[in-house]
Amino acid sequence: MQQQELAILYSGGTDSLAIYALAAAGHHPGLPRPVKIHLLHMLNGMGRFPDWPRNRFHTAREILGRKVADPARLPPAEMVELDMGRLFQGLWLDRYEELMPRYNGKNLVCVACKLAMHTRAILYCTEHFVPQLVAGYARRQGHYPEQTPAFMERIAAFSARFGIATTFPVFEEFDDQLVTRHVLEEFGLPSTGGGERKCLFCQTLTTATGAEIGAYVDDMLPRLAEYVEHRLAGRVREAARCFPPGR
Repeated sequence: MQQQELAILYSGGTDSLAIYALAAAGHHPGLPRPVKIHLLHMLNGMGRFPDWPRNRFHTAREILGRKVADPARLPPAEMVELDMGRLFQGLWLDRYEELMPRYNGKNLVCVACKLAMHTRAILYCTEHFVPQLVAGYARRQGHYPEQTPAFMERIAAFSARFGIATTFPVFEEFDDQLVTRHVLEEFGLPSTGGGERKCLFCQTLTTATGAEIGAYVDDMLPRLAEYVEHRLAGRVREAARCFPPGR
């Protein structure tokens, strides 16, 4: 199999850090060792402690360079910060008073945020010729509405429309936090504590069902597809009009 570049949705948390380590070492069948790794760190405008994810990445990269059998084969990696705040606002914050009644009053703020993240990642991957994007979603975290089949199946299909293969290679395996910790400790990496930014919405309660999550995503994807097509074609005015301010 020809080696390719790989993008990872990277929060700095244990799951995305473990995916980075597995990909860099080529120790997972769903993560063939790439020629380069892009760690895509998303900025939604609501995160605090900005240095944590980058510090964890730099520390992990240094440790991996000492742990792998052949450091020369360790693929180069870079962490890229991408702003998706305008998309996040347009998908939920600007219109939540209008949107919530459509979905039985359910709070879908985190679904909107992940939709914005994936859309921004699709643009990055397309523009930088990165064919595969992976996310460290895990079944044990199904209380997060975006880490459910209702979201994941739809976003994978949406990515495929633009030639990007989005996969969730550890969804089943990381069903127990102990597995993630074991993987990290095998590489000598930090296995506890949060390396991610702390988002204002990260502990927000939602009781949204798969049907409500799916209905919301289905409603948003046509506009997101239009936005991506405008962006890729360089139609900046038309892209901006896809998500005007709510005022």
